[in-house]
Amino acid sequence: MANPKRAIGPFISAAIMLLCPATTVAQVASAAVATLGGSPQQAPAPQSDSADLAQKLTNPVASLISVPFQSNFDFGLGPDGDGFRYTLNFQPVIPVSLNSKWNLISRTIVPIIHQSDVIPDTSQTGLGDIVQSFFFSPNKAEPLVWGAGPVLLIPTATDGLLGTEKFGIGPTVVALKLSGQWTYGGLFNHIWSVAGDEDRADVSSTLVQPFVSYTTKTAWTLTLNTESTYDWKGEQWSVPIHVSAAKLVRFGKQPVSIGGSLRCWATTPSGGPQGCGLRFIFTPLFPKG
Repeated sequence: MANPKRAIGPFISAAIMLLCPATTVAQVASAAVATLGGSPQQAPAPQSDSADLAQKLTNPVASLISVPFQSNFDFGLGPDGDGFRYTLNFQPVIPVSLNSKWNLISRTIVPIIHQSDVIPDTSQTGLGDIVQSFFFSPNKAEPLVWGAGPVLLIPTATDGLLGTEKFGIGPTVVALKLSGQWTYGGLFNHIWSVAGDEDRADVSSTLVQPFVSYTTKTAWTLTLNTESTYDWKGEQWSVPIHVSAAKLVRFGKQPVSIGGSLRCWATTPSGGPQGCGLRFIFTPLFPKG
């Protein structure tokens, strides 16, 4: 089997170049230098402002534009348990004020995938299916922050092995509570397929994502969550548990959250990932005035 690090290295570079403008690629490099102990130019900012912004990032329906680049590394896939998958999720979150009482939050997940030996002796690279959510959220933070709306599964996969070839739709809901430096809540959605290739399996999938996070006064955020999915057709759970840490920093005036997670699988379907993987997130933030 090919060395996974050697196989994935060129793909990661190409994916980042595809998704990021040149200035963002430079920021990624600067972030890497900072992580390794370097010192990119950073303008000082009040800790309270940075901590407040870091906590807003834990709120999926905050009045905050964020553009996460989320890298996921999973191992132990396939019938022989030696498959590997890398997924780069580009997932912009954009709030729009509808009126004095309501906001609309658009949340898009665009996956770019490379996998090898998930199907023995083959590899696939390309775009996966896009998941688009819209949350209607009241412009009121107490006593509970919430949002609800539709979620769409869009069959954009460039390879049949990277997607469902089905168009799906369903409801999505998020609710959370901010209590001091703590944020806790959950996100739910369910997708049913309503059109697409009749030869492919229908989709009926539930996502349950409870989370709890703590933001320090120095803008560190520690998070515990799971992004569990249940396949009602296959009657199987996929349950990854994430233990995460992220730090909000500034490059000039640009706030950026940089973080990582240990990603361990409690249970997966036959042929799914095993053991623990990794997640790294680079998120430029654009606070609304």
